[in-house]
Amino acid sequence: MSDGAGAPGTPGAAATTGPADPAAGPSVRKLATLAIPAIAIGIGSALSLHLLNWLAEQLQDFLWTTLPGTFGASEATPWWIFTVLTVTGMAVGLIVWLVPGHAGPDSATTELSGPFPELKALPSIALVVVLGLAGGVSLGPENPIIAINATLSIVLLARFAKVPQQQIAALAIAGTIGALFGTPVAAALVFTGMVGAMKSGGSLWDRLFLPLAAAGAGAATMDLIGGQKIAFTLEPMGTLEPIYLLTGLVVAAVSALLGIAAAWVFPFVHRAFHALPNPFIAITLGGMVLGVLGVLGGPITLFKGLDQAGQLLSDPDGYTPLQLAAFAGIKVVALLIAASAGFRGGRIFPVVFVGTAIGLLGYAVLPELPISLAVACGAMGITLVATRDGWISIFIGVALGGDIAVIAPLCIIILPIWLMVTKAPELVISPSNGEAPVSERSRWRQWRLRNRRPRG
Repeated sequence: MSDGAGAPGTPGAAATTGPADPAAGPSVRKLATLAIPAIAIGIGSALSLHLLNWLAEQLQDFLWTTLPGTFGASEATPWWIFTVLTVTGMAVGLIVWLVPGHAGPDSATTELSGPFPELKALPSIALVVVLGLAGGVSLGPENPIIAINATLSIVLLARFAKVPQQQIAALAIAGTIGALFGTPVAAALVFTGMVGAMKSGGSLWDRLFLPLAAAGAGAATMDLIGGQKIAFTLEPMGTLEPIYLLTGLVVAAVSALLGIAAAWVFPFVHRAFHALPNPFIAITLGGMVLGVLGVLGGPITLFKGLDQAGQLLSDPDGYTPLQLAAFAGIKVVALLIAASAGFRGGRIFPVVFVGTAIGLLGYAVLPELPISLAVACGAMGITLVATRDGWISIFIGVALGGDIAVIAPLCIIILPIWLMVTKAPELVISPSNGEAPVSERSRWRQWRLRNRRPRG
C-alpha cells in the first residue's frame, strides 16, 4: 500500500489498473460488462474472508474459552497465555517449515499489493492464518487473505473471463479491502492513490469504477452475513477550537514517532529471527516471546487488535495513563516479534489498536482534547507509518470515533505528520531498508548447505 505502488496481477509480478487506451477511458459498455466479474470477485473475496474468520473464531473459542476450564484456567491465566502462544508458534513453525508451499511469502516482506503466492501455497497460508488469529498472535488477516483471494481470482477467472490477470488481481485487492473494512470507501481511497500515479486515460472515476464495484460487493456481502466493521461511537468533538489542532498534533506526532521507532527496529529483529537455523525454531521462539508479552499485557494485548480496540473504546475512562502506555508499547513489540519470527498476517489492525491506546492516553493527559479527535489522531499517526497512505489513515481515524466533524482538523494535522513520515523507515522488510526477502525454503536450504557434513 505504501508509495502508491500498483497492484500486482500474477504471483510475484507488478500490475496496473485502468484502461489500455492512453487517450480515453473505457466505454460504458465495457465498464458495464466488466462490472459482472468485478462484483463476483467482491462477493467471493468477502465469503472467503468470512470463512477464514469463522474458522479462526471457532478455534479461538475452543482455545481460550472451552479448553482452559478443563485445566482450571481462564483466558487471563498467565501460564495458559504462554502455553497457547508457544504451541501456536510450534504449529505455525512446522507448517512453514514442512508443508508444501511453506505458507507463501514472509508477510514481513510483502505489501497488500503483493507479491502473490502460487496456488499450491494457499492451503498452508490459510492454515497458519487461522492458527495465528485463533492463537492470539498480534497480526491481522489482511495480507494473507488478499494473497489468497487474488491468486484464486486469477486462477478461476483469467481463463474464462476476458479480463487481464493484472486487473483481476486489482479487483481482488479492492474486494477484500472493502470486506475487511466493511465499506467500499476504504478501497476507493486506497485506489485513488494507486491510480493517481498511472498514465492511463479516462477520468479518475472511470479507473475507480471496477475496483469500487468489487469493493462495494465485498462490503455489502460482509454486512449481509454479519461481518465486523471498524466503526465505534464516541462523544462528538463539537465546535472546532484552535487548541484542538495543537493538542491533536501532539497525539498524532507521538503515535507516528512510535511507529517510526518500530519501523527502524524492524529489520534488526527480523534479521535476528531469520538467522536461526529453520522456521520451526524461529516461529516457536517467537511464540514463546509472544507468550511472555501476553502475560505482561494481558488478553487485551493479544489477537489482531480490532475487538480489543473496541474494548478500550467501550470504557475509555477505565484505564490509567500508565496502563494505556503499557498496552501500546507491548502491542508494538508483539507486532514486531510476530512479523519478524515468520507468523503470517498483516500489520494494519494491530497498529489500529496501538493508535487507539495512544489516542486514549492523549485524551487522559490532555483534558481539553475531545476524545473523538484524540483517538482519530492516535490512529492516524501510526497508521500513516504502516501504510504510507494518508487517505486510509484519515479514514480509519474517522471510522474509529464515528465523528465526521474530525475530518477538517485531521486534514490539517496530517500535513506535518506526513513530513515526519515520508522519509522515515517503512514498516516492511525490503531492500530499501537493508534486507532482501528470502523464502523459507531458500533459507532452510542455505542452512543445510552450510552445515552439511563432508563425506568420508
